[in-house]
Amino acid sequence: MAKNLNFDKNKRTTPKRSDKQNKTSRLIVPFFIFLAVLFFLGLIAEQYERSMQIKTTYSEFFNMVEQNQQTQYVTSVQLGEGIADVTLQDGKSFSVNIPPEDNELIQVLRKNVPNFIIKPSSVMWLNIVSLLLPVFILGMIIWFAYRGSQAGGNRLFSFGKSKIHQISENNVRVTFKDVAGVEEAQEELSEVIEFLKDPKKFQKLGGKIPKGVLLMGAPGTGKTLLAKAVAGEAGVPFLSISGSDFVEMFVGVGASRVRDLFEQAKKASNVSGHGSIIFIDEIDAVGRQRFAGVGGGHDEREQTLNALLVEMDGFNTQAGIILMAATNRPDVLDPALLRPGRFDRQIVIDRPDLIGREEILKVHVRGIKLNEDVSLNSLARQTPGFTGADLANLVNEAALLAARRDRDSVTMEEMQGSIERVVAGPERKSRVISKEEKIIVAYHESGHALLSMLVPGVDPLHKVSIIPRGTAALGYTLQMPIQDRFIMTKKELTSRLIVFLGGRASEELIFEEVTTGAHNDLEISTRSARRMVCEFGMSDKLGHLTFGHRQQQIFLGRDMLDEKNYSEQTAVLIDQEVRKIIDNCYEQAKKLLTDNIDKLKSLAEALLEKEVMDAGEVRELLGLPAEESVGIDKKRTKIKKPDAAAKTPESFKDKDAPIKQEEKTI
Repeated sequence: MAKNLNFDKNKRTTPKRSDKQNKTSRLIVPFFIFLAVLFFLGLIAEQYERSMQIKTTYSEFFNMVEQNQQTQYVTSVQLGEGIADVTLQDGKSFSVNIPPEDNELIQVLRKNVPNFIIKPSSVMWLNIVSLLLPVFILGMIIWFAYRGSQAGGNRLFSFGKSKIHQISENNVRVTFKDVAGVEEAQEELSEVIEFLKDPKKFQKLGGKIPKGVLLMGAPGTGKTLLAKAVAGEAGVPFLSISGSDFVEMFVGVGASRVRDLFEQAKKASNVSGHGSIIFIDEIDAVGRQRFAGVGGGHDEREQTLNALLVEMDGFNTQAGIILMAATNRPDVLDPALLRPGRFDRQIVIDRPDLIGREEILKVHVRGIKLNEDVSLNSLARQTPGFTGADLANLVNEAALLAARRDRDSVTMEEMQGSIERVVAGPERKSRVISKEEKIIVAYHESGHALLSMLVPGVDPLHKVSIIPRGTAALGYTLQMPIQDRFIMTKKELTSRLIVFLGGRASEELIFEEVTTGAHNDLEISTRSARRMVCEFGMSDKLGHLTFGHRQQQIFLGRDMLDEKNYSEQTAVLIDQEVRKIIDNCYEQAKKLLTDNIDKLKSLAEALLEKEVMDAGEVRELLGLPAEESVGIDKKRTKIKKPDAAAKTPESFKDKDAPIKQEEKTI
């Protein structure tokens, strides 16, 4: 698995508009906004003018007009339709509502007001304009919002449309050259690529390509990249969407988006003429098993899943549409989704092995300026359990570290530092540690390092340090496995436990006291010993049996349920056997350190002085022979697929990350 070094932005293709249309649209919107502002300013001015006028009733106005022949207070009156505008001698004015066709008022005005005017009726047109103008402005705003939604900028009128990211066949630049470490998965997908390139080759023989391909694997193994590489190899459009994009608060929206997704895929397939690929990432968000218990389930998600099932049954592979999906939770998917006819082919993308990791590193260092001393094979040996994403992060951290040090190229020193940074966290040289605690840490890590060289059958020592790293580690001992391991013997597991307990044994031997620094060692040792008894049948007293049934997330490695299927008496025996294994290993560790007490003290004193020592320096200090290099066969061996009972090699591994297994922290 490897990530593409040249990422393309996922842009949805939309028809281009002419410059003249764009210019017109840009001018129309400000124009109508200007009209709306003028309209509302006019309303405000009218209201202000009315507020400044004198408030007078009709009876007061009539009396004022009757007495005007003596007072001459009213200078002019303008009669309109239902209203009279009055101007007074002091320059003030006011308006008053009058009854229609008031003949008596007209006679009094003729008699007492010399300046008397009747205005023509225009109120009707003003009312019509004042009513239609806001409606017109509101209609224009809605129209522009609708046009914006059609262009993809606003989702007001496309709520049920799928939030898909489409990449045309000309823009999919990821190919299998950008993918490494997943040769088996590439072979499984070769038929899909050939079908997309030449569907008639299969159709003339009556063959049908799988409708769906489900990629399963741990996070970071390259499921999304592999799907994009298939589209790049076949030269077809790539439509990607996340499973969470289907799920909304409103029931029915997700189902509508599913239908729209397949409609867009059919259109893209017709345009390209070579089919298309639909990729649904994290399909477990929408494909989770439907609820059948008491209380009902999630109606929106279940309706979305039902729509997806119907579409997968209904769409025809003659159109060249291939549905690919990725998940790291295949255990929670609905069985109806996994049956033949929907996801016909299920491909497991596992963590890369030694050769795969080396090939992935070669892909990621293409754009990195490397020094001649960098050995990718050595880096691959030091990173068991790393995914492609982890290796990409490792290379990037090394490049950043080299830039920080003003180097012209990335050396092996930066690569080694990047591994330690990813595994244990960044160095914290600023952390203040007392002299007494530093001595304890030095003897603790010396116990681990010395036993890793004395105990046969364990991974060889790579580096020991008493520099704090991360949030909790005050020191660490790093062992480098020679090759990937899938099966371990009882003797090898016991030897590993002896090394784990070397730090606590060293503390007790030197200081005649134990500290809290061995917390992580004891936790890992206890868990490993319990698995030896309960899962691997390595107890002489309990025999070749397993105890307890654990349900766990397959690719995430977390226990969901631990079922106790044994009696209390058996539980007591399990505890006794676990204690027996730990006590025996601890006694062996203590005995080996007692027999080599001088070497332990010499190593601890050297650590206090240098703080960091590699395997060569430790061997030279202790007078031990140099480690013989172990050759590694780079030829990949083809192995037959195991049966269902022997399908999961994870049972022979510790659930912690492999590098973490070798890390002794205090």
